[in-house]
Amino acid sequence: MVIIRLALGGSKKRPFYHVVVADSRNKRDGRYIERVGYYNPVSRGNEKRLLLELDKVEAWVAKGAQLSARVKTLVKRAKADAKAAA
Repeated sequence: MVIIRLALGGSKKRPFYHVVVADSRNKRDGRYIERVGYYNPVSRGNEKRLLLELDKVEAWVAKGAQLSARVKTLVKRAKADAKAAA
């Protein structure tokens, strides 16, 4: 099964997550099919906290990919931010 989930990056006490499309059998930080955005929970100043390519996410969901629980909330937040910016 293909799943859209977070892959952990960053350093100690400074987490940074890539939003990736991966086979569910692969490790969390292992091989992935495509990177569709990032999430930086400890962003400071002018750094972007969340960046998602919503068109790619929707294309993968149309192909049958599942969203993890955390990514589902991030997609909702990204859609709300895009709607507010427009």
